[in-house]
Amino acid sequence: MPEATMTAKSPKTKARKNSEFLRVLRQLSKNKAAMIGLVIFVLEIIIAIIAPLIVPYDYTMLDMTNCFATPSLAHPFGCDDMGRDIFSRVLIGARYSISSGVLAVGIAMIFGMAIGAIAGFFGGWVDNIIMRILDVIQAIPGMLMMIVISAILGPGFVNTIIAMAFGSISGMARMLRAQMLKVRENEYIEAAVSINCSKLRIVMSHLLPNCMSPMIVQGTMGVAQAITLCAGLSFIGLGVQPPTPEWGAMLAGARQFIRQAPHLVFFPGLAIAITVLALNLMGDGLRDALDPKLKN
Repeated sequence: MPEATMTAKSPKTKARKNSEFLRVLRQLSKNKAAMIGLVIFVLEIIIAIIAPLIVPYDYTMLDMTNCFATPSLAHPFGCDDMGRDIFSRVLIGARYSISSGVLAVGIAMIFGMAIGAIAGFFGGWVDNIIMRILDVIQAIPGMLMMIVISAILGPGFVNTIIAMAFGSISGMARMLRAQMLKVRENEYIEAAVSINCSKLRIVMSHLLPNCMSPMIVQGTMGVAQAITLCAGLSFIGLGVQPPTPEWGAMLAGARQFIRQAPHLVFFPGLAIAITVLALNLMGDGLRDALDPKLKN
């Protein structure tokens, strides 16, 4: 009999989840700015994936006869101080810049959600200890912490991701904890406790799904911030190192030629600006689409 009841409820649960997902998509599709941001970001991801197949030149190829070449049909974005094609380097650089932002936020969300779920569900002395530790971590400015971690670990793609992820864990944990403190007071949580649901099931099946909306928005915005921070770390020499064509590293290498050849700085900077703008537009749209006040 219980098995039949669970089987009967399963399609309804799936239907509710599907209807909620479709509602969010419909609400998001009404926001033109968010859809523009989504299309731009998806195109950038596709370009980053297929970049090695579509770049016109090898991004490491030196051509001293084309040093500081201005944009032309042969080189749409011009060439840098070593004659390397900037267009090819910007396309390849998207693989490093975008992936670093996505991976850093993904790692931060995994650890932050685990810490926030423990603090928010158990409360009491467990919550106090975790929150005091997070207070100490957040007392240090985020950029300063990332610089210190990068300096300790050394420059490089993986170390940059670790530094950015560590600096974002506290914010993710605090946000999820705040959401769980509100959700755990609802009646369906009391009902789950009354029928002896395990703590893990209550957290995974009831609390987390109802706390994910702000985390999704925060994650989207966080990717934009992480891309900017990665560029900043690379710019000061603690992130991805040349000749890897990460956008921040390209800006760092071109800053001394900004008056002589401004296109060396313009195109990597434009790539960062477009990506961050697209992600912010997406985040604003998701925030509105996931707002329960707009369900009707």
